[in-house]
Amino acid sequence: MKITFNGAAQVVTGSCHLIETGEKKFLLDCGMFQGSEELEDLNPKFTFNPEEIDFVILSHGHLDHCGRLPYLIKRGFRGKIFATSGTIDISRQILMDAAQVQEEQIKTVNRRRLREGKKPKRLLYTLDDVFDVFSHFKSCDYHRWYEVEGIRFKFLDAGHILCSETVELEVEGKRLVFSGDIGNRGKPLIRDPEIPKEADIVIMETTYADRKHKSFKESVEEFKEAVLSTFKRNGVVLIPTFALERAQDILYILKKMYEDGELPPCKVFLDSPLAISITQTFKRHPECLEDRVLEELKRRGEIFNFPYLEFTRRVEESKRINDYRGRAIIIAGNGMCTGGRILHHLKHRAWDERNSIIFVGYQAQGTIGREIVEGARKIKVFNESVAVKLRVYTINGFSSHADQPQLLDWLKRTSDRKTEVILVHGELKAMKPFKELVERKLGISPKMPELYSTLVI
Repeated sequence: MKITFNGAAQVVTGSCHLIETGEKKFLLDCGMFQGSEELEDLNPKFTFNPEEIDFVILSHGHLDHCGRLPYLIKRGFRGKIFATSGTIDISRQILMDAAQVQEEQIKTVNRRRLREGKKPKRLLYTLDDVFDVFSHFKSCDYHRWYEVEGIRFKFLDAGHILCSETVELEVEGKRLVFSGDIGNRGKPLIRDPEIPKEADIVIMETTYADRKHKSFKESVEEFKEAVLSTFKRNGVVLIPTFALERAQDILYILKKMYEDGELPPCKVFLDSPLAISITQTFKRHPECLEDRVLEELKRRGEIFNFPYLEFTRRVEESKRINDYRGRAIIIAGNGMCTGGRILHHLKHRAWDERNSIIFVGYQAQGTIGREIVEGARKIKVFNESVAVKLRVYTINGFSSHADQPQLLDWLKRTSDRKTEVILVHGELKAMKPFKELVERKLGISPKMPELYSTLVI
């Protein structure tokens, strides 16, 4: 068996792993590189001919796991893409949004690149290319074995986002586990991650393998304090958020604050058409919800709505938020401040010290979000320099990724001393201490493959 890492190797984004066995070739994920321009320039590169790929197994619908599927098909892939029905539903929305964003931004990006003496970029794919993906999707249930081209696999609930998957495979007589992204336990909406049986080979993510999260309960209290202290200054709270999962977690917390009488009168704007659509998707997939939330859905027919909440789909509605001067919470995409409506809100609010920004997710290298978290006093938004005077909060307990103790426990229960452990989907600064911890605690020496490298097992 050969494994070639076409993404998420010593970086967090671009998950795409080629498995070759005998005459068969298949992919675990086919995600997009995000963050710095150097990373994004890697998106057209594959080490394989897409026409030769037999099938794809998709772990979940985040763009860094599904984002290159249209490009794969554009380059000649003709096989099936296996995922849960919820992942398929979410991936459709994520991919359509990504195509529209690319088409909107390409002219601006290329004007800048030409001024810098760089070659113009080509669109990776268009909205029409995304529609070509849909017929390739094949829905699979959790806990059921499937066989394709002599490869057996089944899905477990990864507990990362709605309907995400950890994959157990039987390949050449070996048990291979692909973690996908392992969820953070104790989240309010979806179930905790399931643990696979012991495996011969484990490919696992390490996004937060160098740190311990605060508990979700502690993070909620920190979130409440950030919101209420901002309101005492008559400020506005900006929350750059990923449209999938994080936005819904925040809405659910704010709704609970309202119901408990903890949220003063204010406006809560969900300013992301994609997040609005995905919020409705939760109701279509009750099979992936935590039991208490499922009971609430059955009883009320609703999970997220409360009187202060406003959905702003149209651009005109979003622009009007800039003129609002009362207490407000603005939840807007995207989560790393690399694009989307959050940039407009930063332009209008970042310079005012009464305001706050709450980061509730990972900020990749090369993003404006990372700059702000690391203390930048000025940022460039739409080629305009904007002072950063608002108060900055980073609350990592809302993460959809497991932290170091959870990752170690997951691996301990999935491996033995003979297991071949491969660390992916993490920066080296997170992987190295985790590798040392695994060596010390479990007696296993994990591999940390470089991008485009191949392991023979």
